[in-house]
Amino acid sequence: MSDVSIRMTDSVEESEKALILDPLVKYNEKFVASDYKPLAIFVSEKDAETGAEKVVGGVWAASYYGGMFLDVLFLPEKLRRTGLGTRLMVQLEEEAVRRGCHLIWVDTFSFQARGFYEKQGFSVFGTIEDFPRGESRYFLVKRLGKSLGPTGVAR
Repeated sequence: MSDVSIRMTDSVEESEKALILDPLVKYNEKFVASDYKPLAIFVSEKDAETGAEKVVGGVWAASYYGGMFLDVLFLPEKLRRTGLGTRLMVQLEEEAVRRGCHLIWVDTFSFQARGFYEKQGFSVFGTIEDFPRGESRYFLVKRLGKSLGPTGVAR
């Protein structure tokens, strides 16, 4: 380990992130095909003053390795409990199936939307207690298509 140095920073450029991520992706491709594909579903409203469409919420997700990771789902308070979140989840699931995904997974905090995801057919597969302090973080999954056994193999 001669001439090795370590540097820590809280200011990271995308090009620097790629220096670490790209070799990891290349290593992973020895085992599974790299098929990362992002997805966005936007919810817009017309601005009352200008009449222009304005994004007010939506979904950020990505499919890879046969699964869909739901990174962000946000709707403003006035659009919650209107069925719109469920419509977004239906679109997400339909796109996941189109992409050949066999599951969707998401994480959420105890003060967020665990109940909503469970109503959509998700189940908790992991929990981190006291993160953030006094709360919990939940990891949920929904299997798509055929019934899958514990190893992920269709029965």
